[in-house]
Amino acid sequence: MYLPIGNDMSVRSSAVVGIFDMDNTTTSKRTRDFLLKAQKEGQLVSCDDLPKSYIVTVEYGMTRVYESTLASTTLEKRMK
Repeated sequence: MYLPIGNDMSVRSSAVVGIFDMDNTTTSKRTRDFLLKAQKEGQLVSCDDLPKSYIVTVEYGMTRVYESTLASTTLEKRMK
């Protein structure tokens, strides 16, 4: 099954490690460092608009971080 994350993108539900709210989690320096490292290593897939959440996936040993314009609560409901 796939999870639609906005901007005509979907990710495999089985690959999702976590769905995180951008406003609440980026107050932590560790989270900001994690997102910056993902961007530098080419693992961050940005969205066109202001992101409200991000999704961390691991598939085939590769970590990807997808930014989404959808709220984390909306994505969580779509997972069910």
